[in-house]
Amino acid sequence: MGHHPVNRTPDTSHVPSAPRGVARFVATQTLLTLDARHPLAAKSLIDAQDMHRTVMSGFPGWVDDGSPDARSQMGILSTWTVDLRQARLNLVVQSSVPADWSRVPRAALAETPETLTVDHTFRIGDRVDFRTVVNPVYSLPSAPGALPRSRGTRVPHTRPEHVRMWVSRRLQPSGEPAVAPNGVTRIGADADTDRLAVRMLPRVSSPAPHKGLRIARAEIKGNLTVTDPETFVAALTQGIGHARAYSCGLILVR
Repeated sequence: MGHHPVNRTPDTSHVPSAPRGVARFVATQTLLTLDARHPLAAKSLIDAQDMHRTVMSGFPGWVDDGSPDARSQMGILSTWTVDLRQARLNLVVQSSVPADWSRVPRAALAETPETLTVDHTFRIGDRVDFRTVVNPVYSLPSAPGALPRSRGTRVPHTRPEHVRMWVSRRLQPSGEPAVAPNGVTRIGADADTDRLAVRMLPRVSSPAPHKGLRIARAEIKGNLTVTDPETFVAALTQGIGHARAYSCGLILVR
């Protein structure tokens, strides 16, 4: 990696705080359109760890080599779709620091990367269209008599109606707190779950040495009404659910 300053925190002392009921979301997003037949894209589709490495390759030098929380330090989230007919892998990467995609082989790029700065202020009552791919899992309690564990076994939801329930637990009706009574972090917005479009996606996995890595995925589309702008911006910035290192949890809005 290079020698960029590590953990540089911008000076925000001169920036006035947002009024109550208003929050500002700032990030950079890049659309990478890759040739799905190129080995880089082909391996990324086959191996979830390779997809993670492809995403992280755009951010050399920002944190110490081997830092265990490099992705979260740089605010990196991603999501992807594949068009098999056109042999295109469309990868969207969001971050809080600029990306450098010069390490991606030119032959792997079907189009020049498109980068845009997102700077949007949200207010209570704003309505936005959204799309996200999530890892919809729940914890199964340990069997009686088993050794104490910090959490139960994570089990994936496999039916759209169960994914809707997963989403509903993260919605935040007006006047409700950012954390639900059961400890689930909410997203600062509400929705009519009956109007959400849910599609189960193929699982992604990783061969040895990551045997057992199998990530269930579901795509959710619909409309959200912002009820808590600060919490909503936190959800956009940090993502939702598990497997955020493996292209789950990024909420795209417009």
